[in-house]
Amino acid sequence: MAVTEDVRAVVDLDLGVSDPRLLDAIATVRRADFVAPEYRERANEDVPLPLPHGQVTTQPSLVAAVLEALELTGEENVLEVGTGYGWQTALLGKLARCVWSVERHHDLAEFAAAAVVRHEIGGVRIVVGDGSRGLPARAPYDAIVVSAAYPRVPNPLFRQLAPGGRLIKPIGEGGDEDVTLFRRDGRDLVAQRSVASAHFVRLTGRHGFADDG
Repeated sequence: MAVTEDVRAVVDLDLGVSDPRLLDAIATVRRADFVAPEYRERANEDVPLPLPHGQVTTQPSLVAAVLEALELTGEENVLEVGTGYGWQTALLGKLARCVWSVERHHDLAEFAAAAVVRHEIGGVRIVVGDGSRGLPARAPYDAIVVSAAYPRVPNPLFRQLAPGGRLIKPIGEGGDEDVTLFRRDGRDLVAQRSVASAHFVRLTGRHGFADDG
């Protein structure tokens, strides 16, 4: 598809994002519908935007880089950890067969679910829970994307990844991360490459950081 000016406003093409399916998803799923009303005028800026509970959205260029790195074909069963307001979730719904997204805050999950329904994106289910545990009942997953920082990949997420599956996660303590692409090779999780350096909130839960309230 032709890359419109609206798409250029929210995708940093210098990152090498060129997947036509991804560009089409970004063009049709408006980020403005997945941010708080007071930030809608800034939705086309390539910056994180605030969410309740001290959370933030991921900036569009990083979302695009992460999703392109997953190399989704449309046939995958995908797990997302950290729904937020659901823009990345909705994009995944355009790119994969089935998406399970886990969010620990009820209000964020409800906002995201309503936005996904308004966009009539099928195959997406949002679950309130501890994302560090994954969602074993729906495993295995061909791809897992984690939108929160922890120094390593939690064991439950590794166990729920299908053989040959891809996993992307910010590796770090929270605030200065290496967003890393991994691939499952038998019993090993092998780092493939660094996707980007970025700042993420911490992964909280049984297999992440303790909840500080």
